[in-house]
Amino acid sequence: MNSRNPSFRQAGTADATIVAAIAERTFRATFADQNSATDMDALCQSAYGTEIQRRELADPARETWILDDHGTAVGYFMLRRGAPPEGAVGTVPVEILRFYLDQHQQGTGAGRQMMTFALERCTRMGADAVWLGVWEENLRAIAFYERFGFSVFGSHIFRVGSDPQTDLLLHRRIDRSSHPDAAQG
Repeated sequence: MNSRNPSFRQAGTADATIVAAIAERTFRATFADQNSATDMDALCQSAYGTEIQRRELADPARETWILDDHGTAVGYFMLRRGAPPEGAVGTVPVEILRFYLDQHQQGTGAGRQMMTFALERCTRMGADAVWLGVWEENLRAIAFYERFGFSVFGSHIFRVGSDPQTDLLLHRRIDRSSHPDAAQG
């Protein structure tokens, strides 16, 4: 990944197959060792299919951005407007619903570039805060989010197939005052 020239592009419904493939391969690569194959298959089928992604990409409350490395999609993040869980900061929060990066890109600076861009997009969406959920056992991801100023404010159950798991809920404020075009979309 060229750390000085990341290539982000907004995903549209035509990108549903690409987004579904990134989601499934990164989810499996990250969590297959800690979950049964049956539970992994169930989650991937219920959350990451092409038609599911097409519907999500068409949702006007969502914004999805793909990270390209020399023409190959290697990650994406999805932002969603909507009511946050109780305890989240801000009056206009945006959720980072998905933040997926291929394993071979981790540790290259690509994740940092994605998060910086995601927070920039949240600001442009008019958000004053951002929140997300992360599996309580995904210590690497938790440490990554904490480096960006996120802190835990709660938890909820996230089902991987038949297995109820605990996701920590993290949030942080966004200082819109330093962004002159924060009201633009």
